[in-house]
Amino acid sequence: MSDMTLKTLLAGVESGKIVPYLGAGALQGSVDKATGQPIPADSDSLILAMNNGKPMSSRLMWEFARAAMDVELKKGRKAVHRFLEETYGNRQWTRAPIHDWLASIKPQYVIDINRDTQLQDTYADQPHTLVRGTARIAGTNYRFTLNEYSGSNGYREVTQEEVNPELPVLFKPMGSPRPDSVYIASDADYVDYITELMGGFAIPSFLKEYRKGRQYLFIGMRFQRDTERMVMSDITYAADEPKGWALIPQATDKEKRYCARQGIEIISADVNDLLTAAGLAPAEAA
Repeated sequence: MSDMTLKTLLAGVESGKIVPYLGAGALQGSVDKATGQPIPADSDSLILAMNNGKPMSSRLMWEFARAAMDVELKKGRKAVHRFLEETYGNRQWTRAPIHDWLASIKPQYVIDINRDTQLQDTYADQPHTLVRGTARIAGTNYRFTLNEYSGSNGYREVTQEEVNPELPVLFKPMGSPRPDSVYIASDADYVDYITELMGGFAIPSFLKEYRKGRQYLFIGMRFQRDTERMVMSDITYAADEPKGWALIPQATDKEKRYCARQGIEIISADVNDLLTAAGLAPAEAA
């Protein structure tokens, strides 16, 4: 992958034609301010953090959603949410370098499947619309929450009709702790969310229109697990051709086959290559 091509992709993101889609690897370089420990973001690190640093059975270690379901069945759904709230709502993390890049260009639309607040912090100096996924809730057919951020007044809940189309949109399908704790975590959460995502009830109508003909740059995103692949496929529905580009330095055969079916070109580059092309310092390895 040439530096010029990475620069072309960066220019596409800046213009709004290409939408950044942030996976766990986008948080590379973010550490706990007190302990220096890397932020848990990928499946393995989340499972270890949730289980006090100890591995779970091989069946449960395959995917965080599966491990979270096991904890939910044994200790209740609130136990999983308490872990996520403690991890992302209460602990203080240094800023991942990818968010410095995003802050420098402020894309109109960003998708972030991580559950931390760094993307929201990146846009804290300007109004924006926050869309977050929800699951297993009563009283509504929809599986998302909508909030508008106005700066000093913080977030307020808005309806689809009240959304200001001029504001940047931050889409965090797996939730976040701010302005309130909303998470997609366990298998049961994903089943409900993905079912409604496929039915069209997990994405606001204005995003269904905005996403038409877009392309995507998948940053720190791997395509090895079914839940993340299904979420991605439905969120990026009605994309242009090719659908986008994925920065994967050592893609597996499974990832190559999947991306080929999805119309996603795999770029043999990583987060640091992208940062270098953007003129920023690379993220330090954990």
